[in-house]
Amino acid sequence: MLDSSAKWKELKAKFLRDFLPSEQVFFLKTARECASGRGYPVSEDLFNYCCFLTLRERLRLIGAGDGDGLMRFMLVESLREIEAEVRELEKRLEGRKQRVVDKEGRRLLEFLAH
Repeated sequence: MLDSSAKWKELKAKFLRDFLPSEQVFFLKTARECASGRGYPVSEDLFNYCCFLTLRERLRLIGAGDGDGLMRFMLVESLREIEAEVRELEKRLEGRKQRVVDKEGRRLLEFLAH
């Protein structure tokens, strides 16, 4: 399908293991938007970018509840690190942006969803 079938199988296992079903839906919607709408190439960078956006959303939902000082500190620090990774990956993806929609994007989404 892509560069390394074994690598994508490993990424799919990570996707299924690390995210709840609702987070998987968020991830897939984000990946579709990035590949189709923004023209980001289907790559491990795109996968990681969507992972970090999903983790950011998870922390946003956790942070919606009130917590003690230590919990708020941990959330803020985690969000700061995630934001740094998102910015770095977005910069790399923007540098490799494609004008034509990557047809591999649809296959990636089907691969991860099944």
